[in-house]
Amino acid sequence: MGERVKHYRRKNGNRTQAAIAGLCGITERYLQQIEAGRKTPSTEVLARLARELGVPVGALLTVESVKESSAPLTAAPAVTRALMGYDNQSGDSVLASPSELRERVEQAWRLWQSSKDRFTASALVLPSLITDVEHALRVHRTGSDAQARREVLRVAADLYGLLRSYCRRGGRLDLSLMVADRAIRAAEDADDPVRIATAQWNLGHVFLSHSEPGAVEEAKEIALRAVDQLRCGPRTAETRAVEGALELVAVVSDARCRRWWEARERLEQRAAPLAEQIGEGNVQWTVFGPTNVAMHAMSIEMLAGDASEGLRVADRIDTHSLPSRERQFTFSLELARCHDLRGEDAAVLVHLLDLEDIAPEDLARSPLAVEIVLDLHKRVRPTFRHQVDGLVQRLQLI
Repeated sequence: MGERVKHYRRKNGNRTQAAIAGLCGITERYLQQIEAGRKTPSTEVLARLARELGVPVGALLTVESVKESSAPLTAAPAVTRALMGYDNQSGDSVLASPSELRERVEQAWRLWQSSKDRFTASALVLPSLITDVEHALRVHRTGSDAQARREVLRVAADLYGLLRSYCRRGGRLDLSLMVADRAIRAAEDADDPVRIATAQWNLGHVFLSHSEPGAVEEAKEIALRAVDQLRCGPRTAETRAVEGALELVAVVSDARCRRWWEARERLEQRAAPLAEQIGEGNVQWTVFGPTNVAMHAMSIEMLAGDASEGLRVADRIDTHSLPSRERQFTFSLELARCHDLRGEDAAVLVHLLDLEDIAPEDLARSPLAVEIVLDLHKRVRPTFRHQVDGLVQRLQLI
């Protein structure tokens, strides 16, 4: 039973033992003992566990063994249910004002970009926020207050942008595509050019994550169409920042398609000048600026297999001032990959431990990170065996 509890805790949201224990009204230590097979929960506790894990009680009682995956990638069940409208009881709820919803969405974005345990923390706030925003959309869609309707639509577009990132990082590309489409619709209904372009940026990132043939190419097409649309309107610092973020989607697409020189040229001639014009920023939560552009220069070299050049570029990058922990994580992950390509195991281990400190939940969810950890575990020298074994155990990979 303990193995099945652990399996579904990891599979359905990869939430911490502390989070599940708190929601079930038991101590973290008690849940640890259940998962280790040293305690058998009462019927009441078992029912609570099943409810929070999103499975029938019978799934925890079956005698069939469970198949563990090396990288548990999934969104929390409560977020999924809220997105699909299964938990919608908004008919009896109080209608939140646009300003209140705006503050909650911005707070959720700050949490998502800054928290070390952002998946667990976001899973606690997103379900009710989704329900309240969807309720407000339904009410204002037929209301007479045009200003309030537009503001709620803009809030919804921003929330769907966050959910695109949350679902994509949680391995639910189907949900990520769905909320990216909702973001586009909300931004278009609000007639907000910057948010329309940002929603296209979000959609581009979904396609960059797809393994289907042509998806990466389509990401570039989406991004460049959005750039053309932006240039038809007034030029502001906001539009330039979003344009730069869209150019970076095209850069990644070129690099993933092994068009290294096109990627470098686009980065230097299109994205870099825009970054220099506006400086460091976080317009529409895109974190576009000179540092992000430099990180993409490093990414190109890493994807091209030129680890030495990637590390040379990385020496000029300082990510500590970035508002996004995710971008800091990506930088350290790509550093680890460059050292991995050079066979420098000690440096790989240093950066993996740094990744665990920056964002432990991201580390467990990143296929590339898991691959690097497991490869290191297979070949590591006795000198580092203890540290690598500890990392593998903490990530529950074996």
